[in-house]
Amino acid sequence: MPTLDDLDRTDRRILQQLQDDGRITNQALADAVALSPTAVLARVQRLTRDGYITGYHARLNPRQLGAGLLVFVEVLLDRTTPGVFDQFRAAVHVHPEILECHMVAGGFDYLVKTRVADMDAYRRFAGSVLWQLPGVRETRTYAVMEEVKDTARLPIA
Repeated sequence: MPTLDDLDRTDRRILQQLQDDGRITNQALADAVALSPTAVLARVQRLTRDGYITGYHARLNPRQLGAGLLVFVEVLLDRTTPGVFDQFRAAVHVHPEILECHMVAGGFDYLVKTRVADMDAYRRFAGSVLWQLPGVRETRTYAVMEEVKDTARLPIA
């Protein structure tokens, strides 16, 4: 599997530019990294094929779309068996309110990130979805009071 060490300075500059503006034209990208449009296109295609670029998306404003409350939830399962993990993972994918779900090491099994309209909506979500997920024994909820930093941008040395 390719790593950051496999990238030259130009590849890194291309990735930086695409993180800044995923909608940049091929010509503008070529100008920014001092290559021809053909060479830049070939590099972007290679970076995509090698898995460095996994997709493009628009960043939406959750408040404008009625999902202004960000909530993190620690989830502890009642049993930690492969079957329970598989059932939990499958169930999480069904619910669009669950933005992220990560299996973690430590005092609980999963960390869930969700967005809902407000605390009433979260209470409904917790009762009808979260607490009904397979194997859930206990949850701890952390409602976000202030989003200090929110980025998907990766540092590229």
